[in-house]
Amino acid sequence: MIGKTRRAGENAEFEAFAHARGQHLFRTALLLCGDWHLAEDLTQTTLAKLYAAWPKVRRADSQEAYARGVLVRTYLSHRRLRRSGERPAFGDLPEPPGSTAPAAGDPALRVTLLAALAELPRRDRAVLVLRYWEDRSVEETAAELGISPGAVRSQALRALGRLRGVLGPQAAEQLTVS
Repeated sequence: MIGKTRRAGENAEFEAFAHARGQHLFRTALLLCGDWHLAEDLTQTTLAKLYAAWPKVRRADSQEAYARGVLVRTYLSHRRLRRSGERPAFGDLPEPPGSTAPAAGDPALRVTLLAALAELPRRDRAVLVLRYWEDRSVEETAAELGISPGAVRSQALRALGRLRGVLGPQAAEQLTVS
């Protein structure tokens, strides 16, 4: 009886965590992949992995950082099967129910930035999203990607250069990185 009670408590803990952090995980996944449906899949896969490892996750120093690390690794290892050359035209689709309004700022610049991010290689996109969009430290980004802090710094520098190249000189001038 004690084992069942403890497991029910763990389930309740996981459900509370999933409800509290699920939207944030989805937003990060969307920034990483640029595809609403794939972001949903990545979030669900991440939550399933977290549920399976919940006894370990609940003992982590930061459950949020653990979850974000699982999400980034899931994204980086994801290999999507292409059974068809068709791609949905997202520009013509309405916003999904429950979607949040875009962040404050220039909407045109935001759209341009998201499109440019989508053109970068996966690893570059992951470094930029974690480091600058999610505002993670070099050390946190390194831990989540499983690379050294020096590699994060050099990869971020190269990725920013590639991003500026994709954006063009006028759009790149509007970006500030501190």
